[in-house]
This record gives sequence, C-alpha cells and structure tokens, in this order.
Amino acid sequence: MSDTKTVKNKKVDYSKWGYIFILPFFITFAIFQLIPLASTIYYSFFEYYRSGLRDIGPTFVGLDNYKTLFETDLPKYMGNTFILWLMGFLPQITVSLILAAWFTDVRLRIKGKQLFKVIIYMPNLIMASAFSMLFFALFSDIGPVNSFLVDSGILSKPYRFLAEVWGTRGLVASMNFLMWFGNTTIILMAAVMGINPSLFEAAELDGCNHRETFFYITLPNIKPILVYVFITSMIGGLQMFDVPQILTDGTGGPDRTSMTIIMYLNKHLFNKNYGMAGALSVVLFVVCAILCLCVYFSMNGEDNGKSKKRRDRDKL
Repeated sequence: MSDTKTVKNKKVDYSKWGYIFILPFFITFAIFQLIPLASTIYYSFFEYYRSGLRDIGPTFVGLDNYKTLFETDLPKYMGNTFILWLMGFLPQITVSLILAAWFTDVRLRIKGKQLFKVIIYMPNLIMASAFSMLFFALFSDIGPVNSFLVDSGILSKPYRFLAEVWGTRGLVASMNFLMWFGNTTIILMAAVMGINPSLFEAAELDGCNHRETFFYITLPNIKPILVYVFITSMIGGLQMFDVPQILTDGTGGPDRTSMTIIMYLNKHLFNKNYGMAGALSVVLFVVCAILCLCVYFSMNGEDNGKSKKRRDRDKL
C-alpha cells in the first residue's frame, strides 16, 4: 500500500523539456546576435582603425566617435535615408491598401484574382542588384526611356536622371515601391480577409458605400497589421543599402544626396575604421528602437484608451 501511495503522489515535471527545446534558439541568438552587438557597443568607445598594414588602437576615447559623427555628415545622410524611405513607402501603402480593398470586396466580383496576386508579387522575387542594373540601363542618358521621350517630342534633350538629385531619388524610391508593394498587398489582403464578414454585411444593409466601409470597417480592424507593416517598412528603410549602392556605384550621387546611413557605415567598414562603424551602428540601433516604440504606442494608444474606458464601464 505504501508503494502504491508513493507512486500516486509522485509528480512528473515536464518543464525542463521546454527549456531544452528553446535552448538552441538562445545559443544561436547569443553567438550570432548578442555577442556581436555587445562587441559593437564596446568598440564604439574606442579609436580603432587600420592605417596601411598597421592597426591603430584600440584606444579608449569615450564619446568622441559619436561627437565626430554628428559634427560631420551623419545628419545629412539620416535625412537622405528618411526622404528615400518616405518617397517609396507612401505610394506603397496607398496602392497596397487600395488593391487589398478591391481584391477582397465580394461586391466587385473581380476575375483572375490569383493571377493578379502572382503578378504583383513577382517583383519581390527579383534581386535588388538585378533591379538596379535594369533601371540603370533604362534611365541612362542614352537609354530607352530617354530615347522615347525625345523621339516623341516630350523632351527636347535627354533628361539626366542619375545626374539630378530628385531624378536619382525618384528612381530609388520607384524601385523600393515596385519591389515591396506586392508583399504589402498580400499581407493586407490576409488582414482584411480575417475580418468578420458579418461586419461588412451589416454595413451593406445600413447603406454604407465603398468609401465608408473602407474607413469605418476595414481600416480600424486591420490596424495591428498596419502597425506591423509600418514598423517593418521603417526598419527596412533605415537599413536601405543595395538599391542606392548599386545604382549610384557607391557614391550616393549626385553630391551624396542619395547616400544612406548603411552606405555611410559600409564606407567606415571598408576603411577598417571599426570605432566609427561601431558608433554609427549603435546610433542606428537606438534610432530604430525609438522610432518603432513611437509608432507602436501612437498607433495603439487610441485602442488602449477605448479598451480602458470599456473596462471601466463594465465595472460600473
């Protein structure tokens, strides 16, 4: 009897298996992200670069690297990055919202939706390097776009897209738009399709038109996905590198007006200036974190306020 009671009272603890299963992730994270991040922050406080074949440093200099960054060209390159991101993101989110609303509206009865989805997503599969080389060939001074504009009489002489500030910025923004609007459309379509259909049926019975349904039913219910799209797009915009790097041959021209933060970081790494590169990486990390928190709380503050009011009303 005593042995039977002992077996019944004995508890099997499975919690250790949970730690074992998540252990590979934390090991990988520590090796490939946490340790490099810590070393980057550490070297950002040191003068550490290569002069010829000789390494200089590491010599502790405190915040001098950060001071040098903000006293030189970093503010200009940050402005360039935000301008290029906004020029590509604003049409991207606008077109994606319109397409998502159209493709998910059963009243429009659009045929061939699957084909449209494949077509708009295909540019996302093209490598940025191939896209940049294609645009470089199309919009060069003697490219087919300029040839068409001149031959049709729209322009009297070729427009030098890559020699004009807004011409180059426009090409970079157009490429980012074409590469990512299909992916954003698919995500927003999935969000719209997750809304309860009874809400749309009720709106239709109440006599709401397409515009009213979109602004009062669709947008409020996909706000969490919009926050996700906004944050991921902003992080991607701050990390913009491959498109302007290849299109401008790494110069960020004309007059460095297309030079992004990551292109500036790449120059420091290429010159083996590890201290300045570390400081720039830390600044970029802090800017990304602050902007993401601001976007998250600003776009979710209204919903949280409503939820709190609803809870208070339920208590009464």
